[in-house]
Amino acid sequence: MLKNDQLDAWDRENFFHPSTHLAEFARGNVPQRVVAGGKGCHIEDRDGNRLLDAFAGLYCVNVGYGRPEIAEAIADQARELAYYHAYVGHGTEASITLAKMVLDRAPEHMSKVYFGLSGSDANETNIKLVWYYNNILGRPEKKKIISRWRGYHGSGLMTGSLTGLGLFHKKFDLPLSQVVHTEAPYFFRRDDLSMSESDFVAHCAAELEALIEREGADTIAAMIGEPALGTGGLVPPPEGYWKAIQAVLDKHDILLIADEVVTGFGRLGTMFGSEHYGIRPDIITIAKGLTSAYAPLSGSIVSDKVWKVLEQGTDENGPIGHGWTYSAHPIGAAAGVANLKLIDELDLVRNAGETGAYFKKVLQDAVGGHANVGDVRGEGLLCAVEFVEDRDSRRFFDPSQGVGARLNAALLSRGIISRAMPEGDILGFAPPFCLTRDEADEIAGKLKDAVAEVLG
Repeated sequence: MLKNDQLDAWDRENFFHPSTHLAEFARGNVPQRVVAGGKGCHIEDRDGNRLLDAFAGLYCVNVGYGRPEIAEAIADQARELAYYHAYVGHGTEASITLAKMVLDRAPEHMSKVYFGLSGSDANETNIKLVWYYNNILGRPEKKKIISRWRGYHGSGLMTGSLTGLGLFHKKFDLPLSQVVHTEAPYFFRRDDLSMSESDFVAHCAAELEALIEREGADTIAAMIGEPALGTGGLVPPPEGYWKAIQAVLDKHDILLIADEVVTGFGRLGTMFGSEHYGIRPDIITIAKGLTSAYAPLSGSIVSDKVWKVLEQGTDENGPIGHGWTYSAHPIGAAAGVANLKLIDELDLVRNAGETGAYFKKVLQDAVGGHANVGDVRGEGLLCAVEFVEDRDSRRFFDPSQGVGARLNAALLSRGIISRAMPEGDILGFAPPFCLTRDEADEIAGKLKDAVAEVLG
């Protein structure tokens, strides 16, 4: 590969990278990597380093890299019609087909799909729709949104507020006042270690009930939650959690938004996380797995219940005043159609479930007995290993030690990409759905070596 020797300098001089220490990057103290290609579960940078991407980009390249079927669908669409808008009843073959394919896979009570570009803008859409819904129903005071600490729902003003991680609030004047947070369903980090899983579920439900009582149910419009926590630690909920939470919301006439940006289209070994955990959402957020990130596209799937009120609103007030220029962009839609077909043809949802269960087992076998491993957890191809200073007392490392970042670097030096998750020493794994057992073994073996290097 011919190397443009100015590219590294151009990068530091011109490119504003997200979620990056800007000053350290500009000074040359943060490593840079220019990714040049990829195939299956591996990427390659322009220096020729081949890495097993055990986080699928940002848990989004679900079908794996280098799929010609999706690339060709994108190229064909661009040649035929690169763009047309979706306003005032316009559509394209790709966007209409994809909407049907999504609804065919979604829970039966869902009605329509609104397409955007990212999970963040989809959740912004969702909040606007919830507010509109309550205004149409004559409940203008019912506007607050409940989220959960450690949840991740985007980086916009409203979506950054919904996100329950301090990094996304600090110095941004967030969260906004319409957002309130409740307890995360993070059993490993429960305050009272004597609590059983069922006790902890009851505690989470009671905390939610107490929050609703403090705020007033007549002021709360909706609750948003990921079926399994993503960026906050890759945490599957304790058994019975969603049944208990849904009962509280139903009691107080509070809508439920299931943020399935990570879990949608197979990550947990089922098509949707809502199906996996028996959730009955009013709105579902989709993005990453919709196109496996081959093109930007997101969506808000609205239920029959919500759709009927939206229709009523336009009968009373005229066309709905919401839209993006790139809503239902035909190139993104074409990528989505090809991606969902490929997921079915390659039986990748089944593989995510079966290989995911194997992957969790080999991670447990490799490092579960280490004195500094507090938890090995996962569901499907969404797994994490959490490290502690003392396992018996569950004493966490001081953040200044940077244990998670050091482990992540040690694993990267062995050719494996994981992700050091925020607010803890947690290594996250969310590989493409085409992961093989041999690749799972490789990740686990190299993790064991990395842990030995960093922690002994």
